[in-house]
Amino acid sequence: MSEPVMMGEAAARLWANAQALARAAAAVRGGAPSRVPPLLFFTDPVRTPRPWETAARMPQGSGIVYRAFGAADARDTADRLRAITAARGISLLIGMDGALAEAVGADGLHLPERALSAAYALSGRRPDWILTGAVHSVEAARTARDLDAVVLSPIYPAGGASSARAALGLEALSQAARVRTVIALGGVTAGNVAELLDTGAAGVAAVSGIADAFAD
Repeated sequence: MSEPVMMGEAAARLWANAQALARAAAAVRGGAPSRVPPLLFFTDPVRTPRPWETAARMPQGSGIVYRAFGAADARDTADRLRAITAARGISLLIGMDGALAEAVGADGLHLPERALSAAYALSGRRPDWILTGAVHSVEAARTARDLDAVVLSPIYPAGGASSARAALGLEALSQAARVRTVIALGGVTAGNVAELLDTGAAGVAAVSGIADAFAD
């Protein structure tokens, strides 16, 4: 295992608050920790073209969701991320592509909302995998099954594919967290992460919010 990297103020704030969320959520579950890392870096080909640079700065116990979106160099990037995450004690989840996850020895899979029905078969075939799924409403969070956690978005106004979606807000996050292990995604930054502390969320996820915080 490599030596821990020093984190700047913004990165340390994100990590500390993510861990606090995870501890509080575990206490509600009777002390049982979730398999899902409390801080998840979601990659994006446009906004995070060199995700391995962020991966190399993230702390042990965090996680990365690599979303290739059909990129021609997906295998090379996934291999690069797997090497870094394995060395640093970081979980690597692959977005949607089960074959790629198998090929690089990933720790799990992240499913888009349209593919959540695949979770049942995946949880039976690969019980060792961490399974997360995207949801974009409280109702979708309530009905999701066979996942370690749902990733609810966007909580705040966000960029990328979520830019066209209205922000759900903290109350929706709290409602979802009452019935599911929920990770908050969408507009989460070091500047607003503390606002999530009383929502019941089990962790936070971000694209630019994490990439920017861990850029130093």
